[in-house]
Amino acid sequence: MTTESFDYVIVGAGSAGCVLANRLTEDGKSTVAVLEAGGGDKSVFIQMPTALSIPMGMDKYNWGYHTEPEPFMDGRRLNLPRGRVIGGGSSINGMVYIRGNALDYEGWEAQGAKGWGYRHVLPYFRKAETRQEGGDAYRGANGALHTSYGPLINPLYSVFVEAAQQAGYAATEDVNGYRQEGFGRMDRTIHKGRRWSAASAYLKPATARKNLSIRIGVQATKIEFEGKRAVAIRYLKGGVEQLIRARREIILASGPINSPQLLKLSGIGPTDELKANGITPLHHLPGVGENLQDHLEFYFQQACTRPITLYSSMNVLGKALIGVQWVLFKNGLGATNHFESCGFIRSRPGVPYADIQYHFLPAAIAYDGSVKAEAHGFQAHAGPMRSKSRGWVKLSSGDPLAAPKVLFNYMSHEDDRVEMRACVRLTREIFGQKAFDAYRGEELLPGKDVQTDEQIDAFVRHHAESAYHPCGTCKMGDPSDPFAVVDAETRVIGLEGLRVVDTSIMPTITTGNLNAPAIMIGEKASDIIRGLSPLPASNVPFYRAEGWEERQR
Repeated sequence: MTTESFDYVIVGAGSAGCVLANRLTEDGKSTVAVLEAGGGDKSVFIQMPTALSIPMGMDKYNWGYHTEPEPFMDGRRLNLPRGRVIGGGSSINGMVYIRGNALDYEGWEAQGAKGWGYRHVLPYFRKAETRQEGGDAYRGANGALHTSYGPLINPLYSVFVEAAQQAGYAATEDVNGYRQEGFGRMDRTIHKGRRWSAASAYLKPATARKNLSIRIGVQATKIEFEGKRAVAIRYLKGGVEQLIRARREIILASGPINSPQLLKLSGIGPTDELKANGITPLHHLPGVGENLQDHLEFYFQQACTRPITLYSSMNVLGKALIGVQWVLFKNGLGATNHFESCGFIRSRPGVPYADIQYHFLPAAIAYDGSVKAEAHGFQAHAGPMRSKSRGWVKLSSGDPLAAPKVLFNYMSHEDDRVEMRACVRLTREIFGQKAFDAYRGEELLPGKDVQTDEQIDAFVRHHAESAYHPCGTCKMGDPSDPFAVVDAETRVIGLEGLRVVDTSIMPTITTGNLNAPAIMIGEKASDIIRGLSPLPASNVPFYRAEGWEERQR
């Protein structure tokens, strides 16, 4: 067995791991090794934005996880794709850039994540970003991560926003700026017609550095300890076990499924579960793998009476023309993810900030490509943002190559059902506005016969899917919290030389897609690990809905 030593060993080249690899090597002083189970991201299916559903469905780039039978979802096993490639989820996701609501981070701080309030995290969002339209007090202009808006050529994008305004909702200039609540353009991690993943933004620019070593096609199997200090990682390369030592720290950036799995395989977690899987407990930490959260969503689909949707291009010739145009010029329909307008609203009076998100798409199709468009249509992906249901990630065995067991307990809390009913009724109201009159055909999903609470509940149980935003399984909090796994410095509580830096440390899920927060977590944690002073806190204001106690809009 060969043994090498580095200052830092990062497990996972996903969104946060790529940031860490770049930032921890930029001063040229520290040596860093990155271990990634997947391979390279050169495939045209990864780089072409419109092809997003293809790598998501490929075993080569996806861990291929599924949930356990979900008891409140008709016992279905839901698909849970996770990136197994450099860039991680940012290489197979929908390229949506949503930071979350300012009040999400105020909530983190209130839950014990000291120093992670909105005023603290906003500077790191700005540091990470280069916005195509330029920076301001909220948006970045000099960061590694390029963000852009879609061209909004299809009229349905604007019709969606217009209809929402007719229904009494506000338009917002920037859902990632002062005001998230409302309807407007959706930011995307697309640059010059290509997917701009964390690998493109952070990892590839750092590959020429002599102090960075990237190992692909290797799977970490166990963290080795000397006493309570993490000192090395065992990993498999081509079936051969190897050992890599960390002089300073080991950093898990494997995501909300694989990070808690590796901790448990290494003897860190709930003692009873470890013993039941033949693992000798090293450190009892009951929160490892608990607190699992996600966004559940459904597609509200409407037939379109005019032949202007993406269905026109979903034939062999149409796809070929899109591909040729993208290969030659990096523009056209191949250069967008098609999520170009969006919305955030509150489900009912008494909700202080937006708890429903919309992605609008000028086609009636499944996000993962599993259901093809059969005619002209359009849809909104709609779902609640702050589910009260909680799930877990548990070991299926002590075998490090065995997939873990994952259960979200979707829709187990009554409030989640109330919010889903609101999603159906409020979306139906928006699609029923005058702006859609010239385009609206029959309601395809849920269908006009789905009206009562019981009918909506049954529809959700049968049709709703994960939005692929798992998080929370290594919760960040005060060490006095028995279910906190890492402290506000991202250190695993009760151990030395070990951190977790990915979306598993989120105490509660954010309002929107999780890639932007994952990259922010990587940026902020990098400064913490390097012992740098945090960026100066921001004092910019953020939107708070007036009269939220009595009004829904």
